[in-house]
Amino acid sequence: MTGLSMFGNASVALLTEEAGRIFGLDVQLLFDILVQGFAVFFLFIFVGFLLIDPVRKMLEDRQNKIADDIASAQKDREDAAKLKEEYDAKIKDADSEVSEMLSAARKKALKNEEMIVADAKEEAARIISRANQEAELEKNKVKDEVKQEIIGVATAMAGKFVEGTLDEAKQAELIDETLKEMGDETWLSK
Repeated sequence: MTGLSMFGNASVALLTEEAGRIFGLDVQLLFDILVQGFAVFFLFIFVGFLLIDPVRKMLEDRQNKIADDIASAQKDREDAAKLKEEYDAKIKDADSEVSEMLSAARKKALKNEEMIVADAKEEAARIISRANQEAELEKNKVKDEVKQEIIGVATAMAGKFVEGTLDEAKQAELIDETLKEMGDETWLSK
């Protein structure tokens, strides 16, 4: 028990010594608390300077970057809308140009068709005209051949008929007279 009594006596002495103080506060304890308070305050300021301010700055930079990204995205969206409107207008213009080109091509094709038909009609008219001229020449040629043939037949018949009584001059005169009597109308009708 001696050990217990030794502790017991020391605790009793401590209690009696502290009996005159509130909560056991003395000047040294208050000074220590004040120094620790300043140390915590300066530590908070130091940690705030080293850690909190850079984190706060990083967060502000991040917010500014996000705001800039949102503004940039909005501007890009507006630019895209303007480009879409321009492309739509260009597409409409291109469609109208295509229809104008098609219309012009149709008109040109119709004009070429008319020119081709007109050229074909001209060529056909020339061919018909040449054929008519050739037919007329052939008709005149046949007409001359028939005249010569008739003259030969008439001469042969007249020669038999008047065989010896007519001379050559009288015979030519009779042929011309006969041809005048018959006239060109007889030859044209055949």
